[in-house]
Amino acid sequence: MNTVTPLLQETKSASASVRRLSSEQKTALLNRLADVVVENATAILAENQKDLDAMPDTDPKKDRLLLNEKRINDLAESLRTVAQLPDPNGEVLLERTIEQGLQLRKLAVPLGVVGVIYESRPNVTLDVASLCLRSGNACVLKGGKEAHYSNLALVGLIHQVLAEFDVPEAAVSLMPPDRAVVNELLTATRYIDIIIPRGSDSLIQYVRQNSLVPTIETGAGVCHTYVEKTADLEKARDIVVNAKVSRPSVCNSLDGVLVDRAVAAEFLPMLVDGFTKWNVEVFADEEAFDILSSVKYPMLQRAQLSDFGREFLDYKCAIKVIDGLDDALSHIQTYSSRHSEAVISRDSDVIDRFLSEVDAAAVYANASTRFTDGGVFGLGAEIGISTQKLHARGPFALEKLVTEKWVVTGDGQVRW
Repeated sequence: MNTVTPLLQETKSASASVRRLSSEQKTALLNRLADVVVENATAILAENQKDLDAMPDTDPKKDRLLLNEKRINDLAESLRTVAQLPDPNGEVLLERTIEQGLQLRKLAVPLGVVGVIYESRPNVTLDVASLCLRSGNACVLKGGKEAHYSNLALVGLIHQVLAEFDVPEAAVSLMPPDRAVVNELLTATRYIDIIIPRGSDSLIQYVRQNSLVPTIETGAGVCHTYVEKTADLEKARDIVVNAKVSRPSVCNSLDGVLVDRAVAAEFLPMLVDGFTKWNVEVFADEEAFDILSSVKYPMLQRAQLSDFGREFLDYKCAIKVIDGLDDALSHIQTYSSRHSEAVISRDSDVIDRFLSEVDAAAVYANASTRFTDGGVFGLGAEIGISTQKLHARGPFALEKLVTEKWVVTGDGQVRW
């Protein structure tokens, strides 16, 4: 493999051109890109089909890889939404006069070059590019080989629009799909200012352990829903089924169901119809296994310890019967990835404790965890869901793609 250092050098250089764009120019650029994406939908879908043909139908990541007309239109709409968001670059965060009459300002400024390593999700290509360009950053994209043709098509359209606005193509650089590129990116401290891994837990942990470039973790979600004894069980059934089956391959989907012993015998059989329709495989603890066996649930396994805390990304989930809120809080503390956690309850004290004490980027009362999403939260798009606590937490979007710069203006002042 040839080194990608020359391309990284070009991206670093191109970042200055992005910083110079006015807010109005960036808005126009992204709106133009949205139009170009829609105009080239047929070509994008043809390249996406090449990637789909290479992936087995049984692979749960296939839904992440899939593009269709609706998804392309949604991507274009997301580009238009980001184009209209307030430009965070240059915002005055603080302004005051300090010692000897110096004028002090703290400004929001771009990070510089943002590197994102992701897997089989071509939508990330446009999401990252749009957020970076809107916030004044260049970006380095390292997509997975599964989406290679899709990513090439999308980045080609981005380059076309960048050229129309006299911005170097290297402002959005797509790396080769070779895995060996990852290690070069993780040590490119002269050219990349931050690395964001988005994908499986194994990818995130590898980047975290090997990167010399500052890292923000996103992606891995081990999400629970706790059905408390006072819950409206019909609402709980609908929420649990939705959180599991609506799109199981994404990080905000349900992985673990915790059910109070007081309602387990009544509630668990209520899941049978919804889970059976979608062929959900259940990994149940002993008590849940006995209850579901008694109603002849067909896709039932005895849970192993490793099934709790497992991100399934498929039509699979773990179920455990527990003894009340303290037991639920303890289980979540042990097995959660601190992504999204939900409680279903009619007891306000239980809800308040759960929302206060659960350590996660997003916590829910009486709603599906599937809502954890930058677009849904009104952020336009997201680079991912951050599960750490420094710099960004939750949907990592436009307002977090800047850092701070102190600007001091004087008139000959000196300090002895």
